[in-house]
Amino acid sequence: MDNSCRLIVYAKAPIPGQVKTRLLPALDAEHAALLHAAMVERALTIAHDSGLALELCCAPDATHSFFQTCAEDFDVTLTSQGEGALGERMLRTLERALQSHSAAMIIGGDCPALTGKHVATAARMLAEHDIVLTPAADGGYVLIGARRVHAAMFEGIEWGTRRVLEQQRRQLRAAGLSWAEMETLWDVDRPEDLPRLKALKPPLEFFWPA
Repeated sequence: MDNSCRLIVYAKAPIPGQVKTRLLPALDAEHAALLHAAMVERALTIAHDSGLALELCCAPDATHSFFQTCAEDFDVTLTSQGEGALGERMLRTLERALQSHSAAMIIGGDCPALTGKHVATAARMLAEHDIVLTPAADGGYVLIGARRVHAAMFEGIEWGTRRVLEQQRRQLRAAGLSWAEMETLWDVDRPEDLPRLKALKPPLEFFWPA
């Protein structure tokens, strides 16, 4: 295992009506939650195969049975995201990871296009940059890696909007952090993302509703 970089998967508990709600009504709440769980498991498979030190950072906490099963199936350390906005949580997570590792990366569970090659490339790029970002086609990003952070780097970002990446660049520039960006990938947030997900190779292990 490579302990120089910690790879952290961010995930919410797959509770119907609380995850992937923007996929409604293309999927009902139950199937949206099941899809969320399947995508988190795919992300954990990629993360586990990377050989990096692995962590599953859970919301609202790590007590949900799904997370306990993931800990057993993927031999992954469970932590909790804690309180606060997404930027506050990610800053705490990165700061904690960088206390024991030279670099850290956070990925979400909703980008099945992310591969082990992307993760490996991001880890290499962190040798020359403070921050690495993998942009998302919807204006956000699906991976952030850091070897150095700044207390204000996530301030003023309108999470969940198409301005996230633009605003993140602004904050990194203001904080004096160097960064690099990888190729843009697609994630799964809206019904129009589902056809591409269905065509994914290898396929996602998920039973689509009739």
